[in-house]
Amino acid sequence: MQSIHHTGITVSDLRSGAMRAPTEVASLSKDQALTLYQTVRLIRVFEETVQRLFLRGEVHGTTHLYIGQEAVATGVGSALAAGDRVAATYRGHGHALSLGVDPQALLDEMLGRATGVCGGRAGSMNVIDLAHGLIGSFGIIGGSMAAATGAALSLRRTGGVAVAYFGDGATNHGYFHECMNFAAVNRLPVVFVCENNLYGEFTPWEDVTAGEIIDRPRVYGITASQVDGMDVFAVRAAADAAVAAARAGDGPVFLEALTYRFVGHSRSDPAAYRKPGELDAWRERDPLKLAAAAVVERFGASADEVAEVDAAVDARMQDIAARALDAPYPQPTGTYSEFRP
Repeated sequence: MQSIHHTGITVSDLRSGAMRAPTEVASLSKDQALTLYQTVRLIRVFEETVQRLFLRGEVHGTTHLYIGQEAVATGVGSALAAGDRVAATYRGHGHALSLGVDPQALLDEMLGRATGVCGGRAGSMNVIDLAHGLIGSFGIIGGSMAAATGAALSLRRTGGVAVAYFGDGATNHGYFHECMNFAAVNRLPVVFVCENNLYGEFTPWEDVTAGEIIDRPRVYGITASQVDGMDVFAVRAAADAAVAAARAGDGPVFLEALTYRFVGHSRSDPAAYRKPGELDAWRERDPLKLAAAAVVERFGASADEVAEVDAAVDARMQDIAARALDAPYPQPTGTYSEFRP
C-alpha cells in the first residue's frame, strides 16, 4: 500500500476518512471565525440550491458541485487581499463565493440569465469576475495553473499574489510540471493549491499516480505542505503562511489540501466507484460541522450565534433563488455588448 510518509497517513487512512494533516489553528477573533463559518455555510447552501435547480431542469448543461470541499476555498480566499488574482477550476462556485462574488449574480449565471455575473454566457463552468480577482474558471484540467502562473508574472510589479486551484488529477498533466518549473525558475508570487479529493473524475488517484503528490513540487525547489482540507481554520493558517511567503518574494508555494467531495464528479455521476463506507466516514468530518464546532469550542461563539448565521444564510439563499428564477434571459440585441471595437 502506498504511504504518505509526510503525515504518517496511508491511503487506507484517507479512504476511511481517518486523516489528520499537520494542523495549525489560525489566530482569529470570534467575529472573524464566524465570518469564515458563514462563508462555508453560504457555499454549502448555494451548491445545494444549484443541485436542486439542476434536478428541476433550470440549470442547463452540467455542473460540478463543491459540496464537501468548502473549507479549502474559504480558508485560502480569506487570506488574500485586493489586487490578488485567482484561477479556479470548473468546480469553481466555492472559489468564486470565497472571493466575494455576489451569490445573486452567480446563481443568475448558473441559470443563464442576463443578470448573471457573465451575462448568462458562462454557465456553471466558466465564470469570470475580474472585479473580485477571479480571472477565470477553467474546464481544461490544469488550465488554472497556466493562467495563475501568467498572472503572477505581472503581479511581481504590484506586490500581488496569484492562486491556482486544481485537483489531484491535474498533477499528472503537462501543465503541472511546466508551470511549476517556470514559476520556480522565475520565483513567481503564485500559490498552487492542489485540492486532493482522492479522485481524478472517477479514478482513485493512487491507482494512476506514481509516488506522492506532495513530493513533486519539492523536486523543483518549491516549498510544499499538506493541510487538513476539511478544517477551514487549518486551511486559513496554512494559506496565511503560503500567501505571505509568495508576497515576500520567496517564490511559489504549494499546498496540498486533503479533502473529499460528497457528491459525484458531475451531476451525471452517481459515484458508484466509492469504496464501501468511505462516504459515511468522510461525512463524519464534514467541514460545515467541523467549522460550527470550532467557532464554539476554539473561538468562544455561542450555539445561538451559529444558529443565527445558519438562519440568515438560508433565508438569503431562498430569496436569491426566487429572484434568479424571475430574472430575464439574455436578448439577441445584447449579443456583442461585451466586445470592444
